[in-house]
Amino acid sequence: MIEAKVMWTDNFRFVGQASSGHGIVVDGASKTGGSPMELVLIGLCACTGYDVASILGKKREPFTSIEVRAEAERAATPPTVYTEIRLVYRVGGSVSHKAVEDAVRLSEEKYCSVAAMLRKTAKISYLIEYTDK
Repeated sequence: MIEAKVMWTDNFRFVGQASSGHGIVVDGASKTGGSPMELVLIGLCACTGYDVASILGKKREPFTSIEVRAEAERAATPPTVYTEIRLVYRVGGSVSHKAVEDAVRLSEEKYCSVAAMLRKTAKISYLIEYTDK
């Protein structure tokens, strides 16, 4: 079982901690830490980024960098869930474009649990960019 908790510090700021023991500042006013909804997007980017790195590593693809960026739209009325999310993958190195496309597709369709949850309310699309770096 995974557990998580937050402890109020002041104003709208909390310090969160999960089973891993790592702390993170969460600020509902987004002044001193990420907002809860920003952290959801960061979680999505990290989840799918991990999948892509793992799959490319298993395929022995010589990637040198992976960046995943999310651009999202929220509902106009509460609860203001994400309704559209666009993921932009930027992959560096001499990698096979087909291998990267397969890795992204597998992450999106099969492995990324965060994407699977968010797909309940949001349309998720993606774009892949390549760089030599």
